[in-house]
Amino acid sequence: MKDAERRAERGRTIETAAPSFGPEPLPIALKVNGMLRRLTVEPRMTLAEVLRGPIGLTGTKIACNRGACSACTVWLDGIPICSCMILAIDVRQRAVTTVEGLAQGEALHPVQEAFITHDAMQCGFCTPGMVMSCAALLARSEAAFSAADVRSAISSHFCRCGTYPHVIEATLAAAAARKS
Repeated sequence: MKDAERRAERGRTIETAAPSFGPEPLPIALKVNGMLRRLTVEPRMTLAEVLRGPIGLTGTKIACNRGACSACTVWLDGIPICSCMILAIDVRQRAVTTVEGLAQGEALHPVQEAFITHDAMQCGFCTPGMVMSCAALLARSEAAFSAADVRSAISSHFCRCGTYPHVIEATLAAAAARKS
């Protein structure tokens, strides 16, 4: 096969692999905190931008906008992800949980309560993302876990205030409270 034929074949493969959208806005449906949200977004918008903008859930913070700080962490089907790294149109109707979705009505999630009790936030900018990662650790760990496990869960988070020791204490306290 000649080079020109290979390039043409590669082009056909790319064309059939995935549809392209844009630049005009398109309708999507997102399942956020258990509610189906129908909205129209530009195809270039990340999940973080859509959560904060059209949906109005400002607990998700955008700091670095490149997946380096984890301030924008949300759950996608129960798994913590950086919401600045996925396009909203790619989420479709997978379950998105934000920091606002952790609470049950007025009752805060145990990790949220523990963060308050143990002063695990200073400026608060990284707090929602850390809460989401720590709550995910709590959700997936039926057995006891250690400070090293918490450090691993928050290892991608960047906190300029340095509240890591308080975050570890808070998460371990939430885990202990779950037992009693």
